[in-house]
Amino acid sequence: MTTRRTGRAVVLEEFGEPLRLREFPLPQAPVGGLVVACGYGGVCGTDLHLQQGHLDIPVPLTLGHEGLGVVREVGEGTHHDAAGAPLAVGDTVMWASSIACGVCPPCRLHREPTLCERRRTYGVNRALGDGPELSGAWADHIVLQPGTTVIKVPDGTDPLAAMSLACAGPTVAHALYERRPVRLGETVVVQGSGPVGLAAAAFAQLAGAARVIVVGGPAARLDRARAAGIGDVHLDIAGAADPEAVLRQVREATGGDGADLVIECAGVPAAVGQGLTLARRGGSYLIIGQYTDAGDTLINPHQIVHRQLDVVGSWAFTGAHLVEYVRLLPALTARFGLAGLVTAFPLEEHAAALAAVADGSVMKAVLTS
Repeated sequence: MTTRRTGRAVVLEEFGEPLRLREFPLPQAPVGGLVVACGYGGVCGTDLHLQQGHLDIPVPLTLGHEGLGVVREVGEGTHHDAAGAPLAVGDTVMWASSIACGVCPPCRLHREPTLCERRRTYGVNRALGDGPELSGAWADHIVLQPGTTVIKVPDGTDPLAAMSLACAGPTVAHALYERRPVRLGETVVVQGSGPVGLAAAAFAQLAGAARVIVVGGPAARLDRARAAGIGDVHLDIAGAADPEAVLRQVREATGGDGADLVIECAGVPAAVGQGLTLARRGGSYLIIGQYTDAGDTLINPHQIVHRQLDVVGSWAFTGAHLVEYVRLLPALTARFGLAGLVTAFPLEEHAAALAAVADGSVMKAVLTS
């Protein structure tokens, strides 16, 4: 009797149209690569933008750029994960979504692989026609190509806890490790209470921030953050009748002079103008949340000059940042209730998961198979 080698995947065929659950042949593991039984595929806000056609990507393609699963097959020449640990069938792993080309100017000259001009990303720009079709995490199997950063998940880690910040965690690792680190004893304001905002707040707490103030909404998200132990002060600006009053509360919570570091994770252009006024003179403003071009906004440049702010942007992450996130998982899960941030949906209920992300009724949706 032969083993059936097929896999199911959620496919974006046309922008703005319902997604389809399709079945595809499951190929052999490529030389230097893996086949992983992808038990968990995260639903990111970016996926919503992809489905709606807000980013220039090829279609049709299998969605899902964040995942966790169990190694099913190891390709010839694949022996170790990114940290040097032996890899074998049955190991639980996570993988970086992107592979940098290594030869474009950002990769070769500027030491900035996150800015790679030809980055190949699972679930984002690997069209079905390029093969293999199972190249996204919204599937029961994924084929990982040579060059993918793969890292074993520490034994005993709750998969849902690991998936809670699967994309946000590495993104914040890049921002806070390399672009503008949190310094011991600083006061930090985080704008936004989605997964990226909560990852920024949690990382800031682990780094030794004296106080972390989360300003976002809706109120249910702030309640979840509070229940998970993420953040010291939680202020709802999304549901406020008078946002300026909330901004005054934020400044008061910093001690009156403003925060040492303000981190924008809201993805709302108007938040940038507000956030510049929340930093102390000589402070820093770190922008992570504007991954999708949501349009222009008015800012007052006097706020930057008068406060003598360092304004820093941070884009995406590399495999090295995923490795740092996985290494931090024991500390993160010991201190914060990450699994409580996740709502799981079977792969068949992908439409409900995407809708829940769109209406903000869940903090983090994860597809399971």
